[in-house]
Amino acid sequence: MDLVMFFPIIILVGLMFFMSSRQRKQQKAQEDTRNELTMGDQVMTAGGMFGTVVDVEYAAGGSVPTSQDRVTLESAGSRSVWLRQAIAKKVDPIVPVESYDPDADAVKQLDELASDAPASDAGQAPAVESSVDEALDSITGAMTADEGTSTNPTTAS
Repeated sequence: MDLVMFFPIIILVGLMFFMSSRQRKQQKAQEDTRNELTMGDQVMTAGGMFGTVVDVEYAAGGSVPTSQDRVTLESAGSRSVWLRQAIAKKVDPIVPVESYDPDADAVKQLDELASDAPASDAGQAPAVESSVDEALDSITGAMTADEGTSTNPTTAS
């Protein structure tokens, strides 16, 4: 046989070894994460459920992690018991986002428009005031249109 025929087989064996070693490293990292679970950790299960660890029970009353250990998760006020192996990963705690107030944003934009106007020319001050008034009128007009002030076309005569 020719050496050229063995070369692709050698490459395939090398790729399989490289890929399997990478997968083993990932599995080891997940196992270490599961073994280090403590109360208060935010986790995601393999099924995609997010929860907070409230209890870790070791199988047979031991203190060494096994595949039969149970983890109690709390999510949306309810508790559920999972096998330790069902925990996919730890996640960062969710930080609430500030609420968005469109009225405050509009006022901020109007204040920026008014502050950007040149104050040196006395003739431009009324123009800025009128543009601010027009912007306020368009905002309040859009708000009243959104509140359902339109008439029913079937009852109009």
